[in-house]
Amino acid sequence: MPLDFTAIDFETANSSPASACSVGLVRVRDGEVVATAGWLIQPPAGHDDFQDWNVRIHGIRPEDVRTAATWSEQFDRLCSFAGADVLVAHNAGFDLNVLRRASEATGGDCPPYRSLCSLQVARKIYELDSYRLPVAAAAAGFGDFSHHDALADARACAQIIIDAARRAGAADVFALASALSLRITEPAVAVPERAVA
Repeated sequence: MPLDFTAIDFETANSSPASACSVGLVRVRDGEVVATAGWLIQPPAGHDDFQDWNVRIHGIRPEDVRTAATWSEQFDRLCSFAGADVLVAHNAGFDLNVLRRASEATGGDCPPYRSLCSLQVARKIYELDSYRLPVAAAAAGFGDFSHHDALADARACAQIIIDAARRAGAADVFALASALSLRITEPAVAVPERAVA
């Protein structure tokens, strides 16, 4: 099986994981980047306030997404790009949670994506003082990118996995996870929150 996966990165408008305001996607086939896509998203209603902290991080403002597609309008495009790939992200728990929570906030169903965390991979492959995305990406030979631009971050994440697979002699993401004693995360079944009496 070849080294095939899709790297994904979200930026959010605020602390709500449902507040996706930008996505970056990078498709890798046989260890090579073959397609990229990125776009702004109008966050779901009720999750669409832009907090100053988030704006300072990624530079996306409410006016930037005013004419962007809503979560529901763009979701099929996102899923079509990702297909049935394992999704790779730096701190994958965050990005997969954005997928689930934004889908829940809009009444949609999120496909049961499998994922691999490039942060965990970087911690196993490199000896670094920090495993923040810019530092880990530089160790993988991908430096000087616009951190917190979703597409640039997804591209950096993809490079970490490509480099790690080469270093580990792994033919695919499953072999890479196995070689590093990591696992491909299967989707969790959502448990409804109980009201506190």
